[in-house]
Amino acid sequence: MPTQDELLSGWLRRLATANYCDLVDLLAHVGLDYRYAVSLDFGLEAGTVEKIALAARVTPELVQSLTFPALNDTEAALTALFPFQACPNCTMRSLALKHWRRAWAFDCEICGAMLTPTLPKLGKAVLSQKLLQRARTGSVLLEQAVMQNSIRQIRRAMRSVTFTMALKNVRGDPASALQSFDPDIRLFCLAAIAVVQKRPLLKAALIATGIDDFATVALLRSYQKDDRLLVTVERVGRQIENRRPASTSNTIERS
Repeated sequence: MPTQDELLSGWLRRLATANYCDLVDLLAHVGLDYRYAVSLDFGLEAGTVEKIALAARVTPELVQSLTFPALNDTEAALTALFPFQACPNCTMRSLALKHWRRAWAFDCEICGAMLTPTLPKLGKAVLSQKLLQRARTGSVLLEQAVMQNSIRQIRRAMRSVTFTMALKNVRGDPASALQSFDPDIRLFCLAAIAVVQKRPLLKAALIATGIDDFATVALLRSYQKDDRLLVTVERVGRQIENRRPASTSNTIERS
């Protein structure tokens, strides 16, 4: 039987292994193309649910419970289609759990181990405990914002991620950065959420000092609806630059 919070795709892989076959053969037996496996965990059609339930000898309700329910736009953007992180302990038991796909997931809810990238970066540097602590706090704040559907908090979180991406010279969507295989990017983005939560204008100004044109555009876009905030950020940024010429590359980690 499935484990708590297990994904349908992971359970079917375990089921295939228990029956001495691979997932391709199992899906073929059910009548599904292997290419369909990518979308197994999201929005199954009733007919597909019935086929899987019949082959696995379980109820359709159980099969449906192993998939993600309907998600709002924000939650969908922060839920990965592919596994970008996993628990090093539970993976050895061939488990694949739902919460691992969430951009805010940090520790395994089953064993408590810190989740690690499924495609680890070669030659990775040792991450400081302070950064990890900030990132863990940021993950909690992000989850709370999404679960409460707090538009203001979500916007603030994404704004801080956008700033951090600019600081790290990362292009793309903030939601993608939070699902990055590179812990140097993902953890700094999560840490930024925690830092900006406490002192948003100061941290925005810190990140804004010495950034490139791309980052400047991101800053303008973030504050385009409130000119007074942008002026304040720019003023604080100039004060910081005049007083302390040191690099801002480690601002998030040191704050």
